[in-house]
Amino acid sequence: MPHVDFNHLQAFIVVARERSFTRAAAQLGVAQPSLSHTIKSLESRLGVRLLTRTTRGVSPTEAGERLLASLAPHYEGIAAGLAELDSNRDKPAGTIRITASDYGASSFLWPKLSELMTKYPNINIEIDINNRMVDILAERFDAGLRFGDQVAQDMIAVRITADLRMAVVATPSYFETHGRPERPQDLVAHNCINLRLATHGGLYAWEFKKDSGMLEVQVRGQFTGNTTPQMLEGALAGIGIAYVPVTLAQQHIESGRLVPVLEDWSPTFPGYYLYYPSRRQPSRAFELVVDALRHRSV
Repeated sequence: MPHVDFNHLQAFIVVARERSFTRAAAQLGVAQPSLSHTIKSLESRLGVRLLTRTTRGVSPTEAGERLLASLAPHYEGIAAGLAELDSNRDKPAGTIRITASDYGASSFLWPKLSELMTKYPNINIEIDINNRMVDILAERFDAGLRFGDQVAQDMIAVRITADLRMAVVATPSYFETHGRPERPQDLVAHNCINLRLATHGGLYAWEFKKDSGMLEVQVRGQFTGNTTPQMLEGALAGIGIAYVPVTLAQQHIESGRLVPVLEDWSPTFPGYYLYYPSRRQPSRAFELVVDALRHRSV
C-alpha cells in the first residue's frame, strides 16, 4: 500500500466536491498552483488519474468517484469528532449551513437564530434561500427546512412550528369590483396570483379541504411569482387573489388591508421541520441551533 499524506487526501476531497481548483484553493487557504501540484503528486503516488481537467472545470474520474465515496464519510467523522470538542468549551463555535425557503427563513429561522448568534458570537449561521427541494447531503448543508410531509424517511426531523393554515386573500377593493368567490371552483373566473414551483417548474395547484372532501384548483391570473412573499405583495397591490399561510397575511387581515375568503375551505398543512442526516454527529454549535429552533407548544 503506497504511503499517502492525509493532507493530500483532504485536498482531493475538496477539489472533487467543489469541481474547481479555484474554489477549492480558496476554501483550503492555499495557492492554486500549489493545490494542483498536490493533486498531481497524489495521483502519481497512487498510480491512477483521479480528476479530469477541462477548460470548463474539474470532475472526478471513475476511480476518483470511488475514492471520494470511500474517503468522504471518514473525513466527515473526523471533522465531527473535532467539532464535538466544542462541547467541552465555554464558547461553542462553528459554521452551520441551512437551506430554507424565503418565507420559512424570514418568519421562523431568523427571529430565533438572531438571538442565538447574539448569545454565542462564535457560532456562524449561513442561510441559503432556496425554494426547490435541495439534497442537503449532495450540496453539503448541515440541515434544511421543509414541511413535515416532505422530509425523507432517513432524516432526523425536528418540528419548529405548529401546523400552518392557509388563507385565500385579496384587497377589499378587489372584491368590491370582482365579487367574492363562494366556492373554490369560482376562483377560475378570478385574477389569481400563481406560484411557480422551483423543483419541477409547474404552477402550484391551490389545495382546499372541507369536512372529508379535498379539492385542487388550477388558477389563472396576470401575475406569477416563485416565492410566497411575492404572492402576498401581489395581493396587497390589488392585482388579484393570493393563497398564502395565515401567519404571513395575519397583520394585513387585522389592519383591513386584506380580506380572507373561503375560510371554511382553508386547509392545514404539517408545519415546518428542521431535518438533517441521521448519521450526523452533531457539534455543540449544531445542538444549540436545533434547540433554539425546536417548537415548544404553549
